[in-house]
Amino acid sequence: MLGGWALASLVLLVAGWSAIMVRALPDADDSMRLLEVRDWLAGQSWFDVAQHRLNGGDFPMHWSRLVDLPLAAVIVALRPVLGGALAEQVAVVVVPLLTLLAALALVASIARRLGGDTLVIPAMLMAGLTIPLTFQLSPLRIDHHGWQTVFALAAARMVIAQPDARSGLLTGAALATLLTISLEGLPIAAAICGVAALAWVVQPQRSPMLRTLMLTLVGGATVLQVATRGPGFWLPACDALAPAWLAVLGVATVGVVIAVAVGRFGVVARLAALGVAAAAAAATLLMLAPVCLAGPFATLPPLVYQVWYLGVLEGRPVWEQEPVWAAATLALPLAGLIGAGLGWRSAAGEARQRWAMFGLLLLAATLIAVAVSRAGATANALAAPAAAVWLARLLARARNLTRPVPRVLATVAVLALAAPGTLAATALHAFPRGAAPKTQISHRPSCASTRDMRVLGALPPGIVFAPIDLTPALLLDTPHRAIAGGYHRSAAAMARVITGFLAPPAQAQAAILATHADYLAVCPGMQEMIAYRDRAPDGMWARLERGERFDWLRPVPVRGPALVWRVIRPLREGGSAR
Repeated sequence: MLGGWALASLVLLVAGWSAIMVRALPDADDSMRLLEVRDWLAGQSWFDVAQHRLNGGDFPMHWSRLVDLPLAAVIVALRPVLGGALAEQVAVVVVPLLTLLAALALVASIARRLGGDTLVIPAMLMAGLTIPLTFQLSPLRIDHHGWQTVFALAAARMVIAQPDARSGLLTGAALATLLTISLEGLPIAAAICGVAALAWVVQPQRSPMLRTLMLTLVGGATVLQVATRGPGFWLPACDALAPAWLAVLGVATVGVVIAVAVGRFGVVARLAALGVAAAAAAATLLMLAPVCLAGPFATLPPLVYQVWYLGVLEGRPVWEQEPVWAAATLALPLAGLIGAGLGWRSAAGEARQRWAMFGLLLLAATLIAVAVSRAGATANALAAPAAAVWLARLLARARNLTRPVPRVLATVAVLALAAPGTLAATALHAFPRGAAPKTQISHRPSCASTRDMRVLGALPPGIVFAPIDLTPALLLDTPHRAIAGGYHRSAAAMARVITGFLAPPAQAQAAILATHADYLAVCPGMQEMIAYRDRAPDGMWARLERGERFDWLRPVPVRGPALVWRVIRPLREGGSAR
């Protein structure tokens, strides 16, 4: 297993070396995560995850400190030896690779539990070759999605373990940690609990496992909520664990405990009791937090919803993705469902029951990934042990060929099937889908990445009115403050930024001046700026890109393609323009 992880790590390091050398974090969330860790280590409270360099200090965040712990541990350990900057650079490489190690170890353990040692190597191979998973576990990818996958795998592994109180304890603890890291894990957590409950319906002797699972889940989630939120424990929230969600878990747990008590009256009684528990949990949410039924994005202002949220493709369903990415996301889970069917068909006794449970869980994970694209990493990780069934069988057939040349060719062909997502994406990419819609090409040099904004660090510190997607990297790499990043709890600040780039000049000027910004800075050619220009051809950014000048914006020369203007505020009585 360690050899497979070392090989996968080497490939990822080589593939990302140029980005690693300049610490080019792949996503705005990765920049924000490192910034959160840096602020905490600089003295910001453990319980305070707000970003105080945005929106005049008022920019609440819903993130959990749990994901900060491994990054902070590596930085603190290495900082006395390497210095702060290099310690951070090592941490953003080491921590994702350790997350990869944990994921591959769990994939191997699940495969061994399902089908023995013959499935371990094929399962690890398939997991290491699936793009949705390796993207979330690559060096520099330090956001929480990798840890979500790890704890979902841990819970799945214990669900198919020996059904006793110990497995229930470990499953509940893993799910409590998963939900504390991010409430995005609620669907897969519900699926895991549902599979455990259905297994109990068929096998009532599993009651110690189910009862302990639910008690540990609600107890662990409550303890972690106290440990990570502290004084903010009672604050309501739809996008993170909060009292209403803990109440839902508590009611569900009481319902399951009662169901276990009445379970001796037969299958129908067990199903009915579980139905009552589920209905009571749903009624609790409806009573305590009905607004949460619509999801955390339902209250976004229309402008923010249309311009920002609908453009966050990782949170959108698979059918809204590019076909190549949709194929890469779903190919392995579909192959895994086939493998689970084959495994179930060829097994007997307890092994067959494990395959049935795992197949149901994989089906649920696949449907969740269809609804929300970013859940594809977990679905692919869970699919690898199941898909390994048919890969192992094909490899065995290839090795049994007597003639060397056909044996080698067949083995190579089978190994190519270890990456069904890559094969499907490549096949789709090979067929043209018609001419892509044309977009106007800017006559200005384009930024290669958010790193081009680092030149602002040479300017006197101030407030920068910058695009939403560029702001986290700007804060990380410069001493400036800014207005908004892409985080829904501060939708009003996001709306001001969007208005400043989309609105006609007079309205844009009012929006920008209201933020007390000292600079306006952009990175031409990046997707957010293209979207602003195409959405509002006569808006502020489109006119600036065409070279129009405004007397309240004074160009500031900087190196590279980034564009910067100093915002000139109107004269006030007793003051001067800036």
